[in-house]
Amino acid sequence: MLDIITKNFNELTTQELYNILQLRSEVFVVEQDCVYQDIDGKDQKARHVLGYKNDVLVAYTRIFKPGYYFDESSIGRVVVQQNARKFKYGYAIMEASIEAIKMHYNETTIRISAQMYLKQFYNNLDFKAVGEAYLEDGIPHINMIKS
Repeated sequence: MLDIITKNFNELTTQELYNILQLRSEVFVVEQDCVYQDIDGKDQKARHVLGYKNDVLVAYTRIFKPGYYFDESSIGRVVVQQNARKFKYGYAIMEASIEAIKMHYNETTIRISAQMYLKQFYNNLDFKAVGEAYLEDGIPHINMIKS
């Protein structure tokens, strides 16, 4: 079971922000061998969903209200520490993110830009692919919507 908290950017402590950036870099830059600009100026507009196990950040997303990232509300930077994936924390952090969007933004329609290899994972959470696949930072992605 994950301990999950959500915070706006200005509520994050310096240590929490450091842990978020460290986890995102560990997975998106190092593990996926992808050089890209993670610090994109959007964190300040996001609400951050942090998943802890034994006081260690092991899962994370950021959520946006409609109009900030897509026309719909959205979830991005979905990440689970590599050695914690076997515990299905991806589902826990996504379910918490979906609930946070309902609670904070009163929205149920959510759009994501999903890495193609995770399409089935998102299908299991009732997201449906829309449109064609595309490359983002050299990695195949697809837009998906849950309504």
